[in-house]
Amino acid sequence: MAIDLDLLFTWGALAKEYKKNEVIINEGETAHFYFQVIDGCVRMFNSNDDGKEFTQGYFCNGQSFGEPPLFIDEKYPATATAFQDVTIIKLSKEKFLKILDEYPSIQKKFLILMAQRIHSKAKTSKDIINQKPEFRILAFLNSNKKSSDSTKELVPFTRQEIANFTGLRVETVIRALSKMKAENKIDIINHKIYF
Repeated sequence: MAIDLDLLFTWGALAKEYKKNEVIINEGETAHFYFQVIDGCVRMFNSNDDGKEFTQGYFCNGQSFGEPPLFIDEKYPATATAFQDVTIIKLSKEKFLKILDEYPSIQKKFLILMAQRIHSKAKTSKDIINQKPEFRILAFLNSNKKSSDSTKELVPFTRQEIANFTGLRVETVIRALSKMKAENKIDIINHKIYF
């Protein structure tokens, strides 16, 4: 959700630029800021001791991220890095919460956003439980498809990124995509995936 930039700057927000792969927030840090992407894209993920990563989500132009811990005084549950060069607005937790108090319409939009994210996480959890890689990948592709028509469009994620998002190994993703291509569920043209 995007809060009007002029309103954020009026309340003391600062814009900051991050280079690709630069860490914005670390998992386990105390939540002190509201973040909104002005330009670029951010990836939130968890990783284990073996270095395996699970992508929680991508947040791009106009989207906010990392809000839930602000409401419940918890630490960030995931790490956020710049997926590409990105410009982000940061606003202190206290000022963000005051904006929500003073602007009920913004507060309502955040309530809807949180409900959508909870619903999406529940659907994603259901998809992850399914052990068939093709099903997981298909669910991921469907959830990230921009248009609802039957025209196949370029998938903007690499095979590694799809693996990170679905909890699969990249080798498994490659095999599953080959199988899905043979079944005409996707097209692969010049190593690019179309769905």
